[in-house]
Amino acid sequence: GWECPGEHSPTFSLWLFSLIHSEIRIHTDIYIYIYLYSLKMTSSQCFENPPSLSSTCGAGSVQEIGGLKTYVTGPQDSKLAILLISDVFGYEAPNLRKLADQVAAAGFLVVVPDFFNGDPVDLNNPQMNRELWRKAHGTDKGCDDAKAVIAALRSKGVSAIGAAGFCWGGVAVVKLARSDDIQAAVVLHPGRITEDEINEVKTPIAVLGAEIDKVSPPEQLKHYGEILSAKSEVDSFMKIFPGVSHGWTMRYNEDDESAVKSAEEAHLDMLNWFMKYVK
Repeated sequence: GWECPGEHSPTFSLWLFSLIHSEIRIHTDIYIYIYLYSLKMTSSQCFENPPSLSSTCGAGSVQEIGGLKTYVTGPQDSKLAILLISDVFGYEAPNLRKLADQVAAAGFLVVVPDFFNGDPVDLNNPQMNRELWRKAHGTDKGCDDAKAVIAALRSKGVSAIGAAGFCWGGVAVVKLARSDDIQAAVVLHPGRITEDEINEVKTPIAVLGAEIDKVSPPEQLKHYGEILSAKSEVDSFMKIFPGVSHGWTMRYNEDDESAVKSAEEAHLDMLNWFMKYVK
């Protein structure tokens, strides 16, 4: 029959509930899609300009340290060591090993471990699933593995250690900098780091960021720099490089004079930070 104004039959009520539920679900789905799309867009910079990996590049050799295959270069008897933690493309990236050799020339023992156990990001693999890869290779595990490498170096007589990380490795280094395991930290175009992690930093730290960076935007890094500056007990250095994008210190075009100059400037800033604190 007919209902009075303001009254609804059970059928109508169920229909109305279903309609409202559908609207909520649609809006929720839209928000989830937008969130996932934004993650994809920001993280896509992590995968741009992949290097051509080479297991034989560099002046050093591959050894096992702390249970990981590790590219080792520089004086083997040095008491001062630098740990370089790669981006998602791993320890066989030629520019990474080239930088390791340059740091070694300053007198440091430099180690570049394979934190991905032979499984770096491979964009040529059609079976590659970025999200599954991330789950298998989290930065918390990277930090734990780095501590095992550091312990192995200490057991060989190394007395001071600095650590630098690029993108993925930058996040792992920030996690390391919350402990007394290292004497200096440098993060270059880091992946996503949190304010809590920055608040917990207790190691002298330099943060080198890019002007064009969706992963770690310069505004966010400047905010982190303000937090670090307020920590009187921790020395810090913040620098945003103009006109460069996320990954510029590792995945630069060698034929681009300006790109090479910006990368080399960052490399020098990193080395100077280590010369100041790793001694």
